[in-house]
Amino acid sequence: MSLRLHQEADENQSSRRALSSELAMGGQAVVEGVMMRGPLRVAVAVREPNGNIAVHSFPYAPASRKYKSLKFPVIRGAVGLFESMKIGLSALEWSAGIASGAEVDESGKSSKLRDRLGLGFSFLVATLLSLGLFVYVPLWLGKLVAGTTSYGPATRQLVINAVAGGIRIIVLLLYLGAISWWKEIRRVFQYHGAEHKTIFAFEKSVPLTPDLVAQQSRFHPRCGTSFLLIVAVSAIIFFMLVDSLIVAVFGEYPSTLARFLVHVPLIPVVAGIAYEFLKFSAKRTENRLVRVLIQPGLWLQRITTKEPDPAMCEVAIYALKHALGEEPVAPISPTAEPEAVPATP
Repeated sequence: MSLRLHQEADENQSSRRALSSELAMGGQAVVEGVMMRGPLRVAVAVREPNGNIAVHSFPYAPASRKYKSLKFPVIRGAVGLFESMKIGLSALEWSAGIASGAEVDESGKSSKLRDRLGLGFSFLVATLLSLGLFVYVPLWLGKLVAGTTSYGPATRQLVINAVAGGIRIIVLLLYLGAISWWKEIRRVFQYHGAEHKTIFAFEKSVPLTPDLVAQQSRFHPRCGTSFLLIVAVSAIIFFMLVDSLIVAVFGEYPSTLARFLVHVPLIPVVAGIAYEFLKFSAKRTENRLVRVLIQPGLWLQRITTKEPDPAMCEVAIYALKHALGEEPVAPISPTAEPEAVPATP
């Protein structure tokens, strides 16, 4: 029996080694758990109040796999952003229900309409506040600063967007720093660290045991936190060029609201550009220039990721294995002896 389990573990390890060289796993921390996106499936693993691990997984095929026109650079990043938001929101809804002991249906949604409407309303409010806080207000302040200068039209657009971009980055840092003191959010940040460590272990073909996973770095170059920072910097350059072109053709914006209404629909384009840079840099981390460019994003992860405990790594391992189609039959004990681990390949 023990020999068979070890053979199965070796086969799974070889399979992971082959997969890790061909695909990039993605993930997200959720309430008391982790969501992982594999090549064919999405899996969410959450620690239940009774200590067990609940897993919800389902087939996943990105739109770019179905439609060749969505595989083009920038477009694939913009489409991927919407897909990630949709999957992430669903994972958060399911994890919140499981972690609180609420009932959820087979699709992973809360069985109570009130809970689902409440989450939808919260998402709508959060979106509107984010647009106001990270787009409109920075643009208004940028225009206010540029209005005190005598720069030409092109330089004026640079000043407005540079000031707006700087304010966005400052607000982002203050926001993340503030919520990191919140006990519940800090646990989410710990699961974020567990997600990174597990993906690192997978990419390095390290056996997926809680103790070995915990030894990996919690700072990953493909992190969504780094993505946000790249978006903020990309927006400065992109919108400076867009605004300069619009002003040259149509004249100065009549108001900050007009500039806001032009910028908002173009946010997916900026996200697509940021995605391409993230994808490019993640494959070239050994390059000295690339390491310098991605370093600010890794520094920011010191806020958004915290060191997880072995039990959190165990949950992340469950999510990754299910995302790869490997379904463990029993929980992995964080305190188990190394030779006992292959019993759950």
